[in-house]
Amino acid sequence: MSVNLTLLLVMGVLFAIGIYLLLERSLTRVLLGLMLLANAVNLLLLATGGYAGLAPIFNKDIPAAEFNDPLPQAFILTSIVISFAVTAFMLSLIYRSWLLSRADHIQDDREDRRVATQDLFDAEEDSEIAVEVSDFHENDHPAASREMIPGVTLKKTVRPGPHPERTDNA
Repeated sequence: MSVNLTLLLVMGVLFAIGIYLLLERSLTRVLLGLMLLANAVNLLLLATGGYAGLAPIFNKDIPAAEFNDPLPQAFILTSIVISFAVTAFMLSLIYRSWLLSRADHIQDDREDRRVATQDLFDAEEDSEIAVEVSDFHENDHPAASREMIPGVTLKKTVRPGPHPERTDNA
């Protein structure tokens, strides 16, 4: 099976432009990028189908090697339906964004900028923890004798005991 060079070049250009447009801040350009990527994927699926052949209708007189593979065609149809749904969803997002802010350009949020400039060390996630931290079993060992990961202090937890009987008449 030889691949058509023109089809590969068109596919590469569509992928490149589609990915470039996906990286933009404008929702309209993101939509165009998604549409170009969907078309590039359709061409890729078409190229995987091989040479054009006869329709995949069974006939005893025609050898199986002359039939066209129907699976890539089914994948292309599925890809068209999915890309249509994604396009409709993106159009609704663009319309909603236009109604709310009269722009389709997504701006940086203060929280996005804060997260981008923060240190890589997170005290909560990067703290050292005890080896035994299960809540599903009783731990009779005192905290000082447990195997610990350095730098972690255990918090004292209050375990609820039996509830006292209510004395007031409610």
